[in-house]
Amino acid sequence: MLSFVKEKSRTIQKESMRSLQLLKLLLFFNCINVAAQLGTSVSDKVSEYRKISIEEYISKAKAGWIGQMAGVGWGAPTEFKWKGEIIPEDDMPEWTPGMINQFNQDDIFVEMTFLRSLEKYGFDLDIRDAGIDFANSRYWTAHANYRGRDNLRGGIAPPWSGHPKYNEHADDIDYQIEADYAGLISPGMPAMAVGLGNIFGRLMNYGDGLYGGNFVAGMYAEAFFEDDVEKIILAGLKCIPEGSQYHQAITDVISQYHKHPGDWVKTWEFINQKYHLNPEYRKFSCGSGQPEFNIDAKINGTYIAMGMLYGKRDMDKTIIISTRCGQDSDCNPSNAAGIIATSMGYENLPQKYTDSLKYDIKFLSTNYNFRELINVSEKLARQAVKRMGGKIEQGSDGKEYFFIPVIEPDPGEPIQSWDSASAIEDVYFTDKEVSRISYPPNSGRNHITVWKTAGPFLRTGLTSVQLLDIAFDPEKDLNAATWEKMPFGNGSSIWIADLGMFYRLWRDNAVAYLVTEVYSSKDMEAMLYFGADEGVRIWLNGTVIAEKKERDGFEPDEKQVNINLSKGWNLLLVKSLQSSGSWQFASVICDPKGNPLDGLKYR
Repeated sequence: MLSFVKEKSRTIQKESMRSLQLLKLLLFFNCINVAAQLGTSVSDKVSEYRKISIEEYISKAKAGWIGQMAGVGWGAPTEFKWKGEIIPEDDMPEWTPGMINQFNQDDIFVEMTFLRSLEKYGFDLDIRDAGIDFANSRYWTAHANYRGRDNLRGGIAPPWSGHPKYNEHADDIDYQIEADYAGLISPGMPAMAVGLGNIFGRLMNYGDGLYGGNFVAGMYAEAFFEDDVEKIILAGLKCIPEGSQYHQAITDVISQYHKHPGDWVKTWEFINQKYHLNPEYRKFSCGSGQPEFNIDAKINGTYIAMGMLYGKRDMDKTIIISTRCGQDSDCNPSNAAGIIATSMGYENLPQKYTDSLKYDIKFLSTNYNFRELINVSEKLARQAVKRMGGKIEQGSDGKEYFFIPVIEPDPGEPIQSWDSASAIEDVYFTDKEVSRISYPPNSGRNHITVWKTAGPFLRTGLTSVQLLDIAFDPEKDLNAATWEKMPFGNGSSIWIADLGMFYRLWRDNAVAYLVTEVYSSKDMEAMLYFGADEGVRIWLNGTVIAEKKERDGFEPDEKQVNINLSKGWNLLLVKSLQSSGSWQFASVICDPKGNPLDGLKYR
């Protein structure tokens, strides 16, 4: 028995307070299926329609996808190389034809996971089905996507996977990057675009992080019918609450544009001073230990709007200005160029963006090549129009037309990640839902969930890798350290040891220890599978059995090592490194063939 464990007392909320929070949160998340609700209730109430031929819709949707690819391809060499400063004109890359073919670019293909979910389930899909599909994706992710997906894999269901209590990246740019799909399949239907955001955007974001995506999606939806850039931006603003900091940021861009219509640098300087350098506008900003690094949705959203306004519907100028604003300087021009291209249509795009496009290459981790992407966009747009009470009719010219109901979006009441309501206790997938999460292969199956932790331990001026070779108290004498129980369930992941959330530490170089005892009924050979986002050193019964120094992201069961369990209790000690970002560890003991062992006990 580990008698040295000292448990932290946990504050227990009164039942009346919990009930109040539950009611508040249920009301807040009541908009999750707004698109479906609207689609079944407005058909008899619509008095005004917008009309667009399906031929024109396809042209504009095709242009929108190409605009995204052009923006991210051109801006990619500069991404996060200029932070809090304008990219010099001479450092703007030259366009080359191959830049258009962005089939391995996560800023493009992640949103296709959402298209596939809509294909599978239709517009009746539940947010939990969307979450399971995202959990089963196998591509590399970062920031809010990374944390949200790990939460989902760890059993935390959406929308809680994106809630600030569980996701320290809730205000990051992720859903803003990915929201193009929502507008491209919702022509002239901002309410549908917002409804989709309230499903897919909440897998990983909250507050301004969600608003950024709904703003982008709303602009796409309007771009099918409008070519005045400021009106497109104002339509996007209708999709987010006026009281939010995000709404304020875009309003400031428009105001500065009117003051300095010919000088985007002056607008950039105003935005940088207020939304980058002022801590009041970075209250939930992920800095990864670098104050100049800013992946907050707000400031990057202003760079989208600046490129659009000052670019004046010129694709080159739009991309160049959004890129030269810096920070996430491939995602921002991707959104900006996609929206502008949608308003232009495929036939009006400069040939430099279309001549070298390859139509038959699959986007990474998707079912779609470019042709198939356009086909699925049209298919879902047809469903969306009908869902929202619209009509598809043949005109006298023999063409099919969308008749799209004019319905104002409901952005909801403003919420902010730094002032979020507490999460309720029931935030988990059911056992049946967990069984549908097939990646990683051993996801949650017999992973070790009995750990004590000690830390964090820091040394000024030393990197986390340097800390690996410093022996802190737990290595010298387990009884000399102060240990606390590592929580699982009841508000934490059900199988991932989330040290970052436990210690609320994501930016400083540090180490922490995990310890457990494993009981085996006999001497046996086994395999220890483990995953860690940064370096670890692992001891079994006092002997180092595994070490990893690289920082390569958390992938459960990524590493494995042969071990020998002795009959009786075995001591397993883990030293986990942290420099910035997520801080997680998970492990499972398997037989030599990789099957989790069922007969082990832990204390």
